[in-house]
Amino acid sequence: MRAWYERHLLPCLLDIVCGMRMIRRQRQAVVPTVQGRVLEIGIGTGLNLEHYDRTRISTVIGLDPGVDMHPLAQRRARRLGLPVEIVGLSAERIPFDDASFDTVLVTYSLCTIADPLAALREMHRVLRAEGRLVFCEHGRAPEAAVQRWQQRLTPPWSKIAGGCHLDRDVPALLAQAGFRTIELQTGYLPGPRPFTYHYWGSATPR
Repeated sequence: MRAWYERHLLPCLLDIVCGMRMIRRQRQAVVPTVQGRVLEIGIGTGLNLEHYDRTRISTVIGLDPGVDMHPLAQRRARRLGLPVEIVGLSAERIPFDDASFDTVLVTYSLCTIADPLAALREMHRVLRAEGRLVFCEHGRAPEAAVQRWQQRLTPPWSKIAGGCHLDRDVPALLAQAGFRTIELQTGYLPGPRPFTYHYWGSATPR
C-alpha cells in the first residue's frame, strides 16, 4: 500500500501542495535570478520551470531520485519548450565535475534529502568559484514553542509527505557546507506556523 501511495498518489499531492499560490510567489521571487548552466536540485514535478528567465540560462539539468515525478516534469518542460535533462539521483551523489555549474537552484527539497549537509557539500563542489546557490526552503522557526511543535510533528509528517522535515536549520546547514550567505530573507507564509517558516535568498562558495 505504501509503495502504491508513493508511486501514484504522492506525486500528485506534492504537485498540488507545492503549487499553491503562496508557494508559487516564493518561486517567482528566486527562480528568475538563476543564470548560465543551471543544476536544479529536487526538480520534482517541474513547478519551477515556468519561472526560468530563458534569456539568462544556457542549460538546465534537474536532479531528483523521485522517478515517479519525472513524467510530470518532462511534460511541463515540453509544454514550455524548455530543454531539460533529468537525472534520477539524490543530491548526496551529484554525477558532475567540480566547478561545472554557474547556478545551483534548490527549492523545497532540503527538507526531504536524507543527508542535507552531504547534499549541500556536493552543491558547493559543483559550483564555479563565482557561482551562486539560489534557494527557497521552509524550516526551523525562531520561536522555541514553534520549534517544539516542529519536532513533534516531523516524524508522522515525514511518513506522509515524502520524508519532509519541518525543523531543519537552513542557514546553519549552508554555513557548515562552506557557503557564504549573501542574501537571506526569512518569514512566515500564511498557514500553521510549524509548516510555514521560510528562508530564501542566495549564497556563494567561500
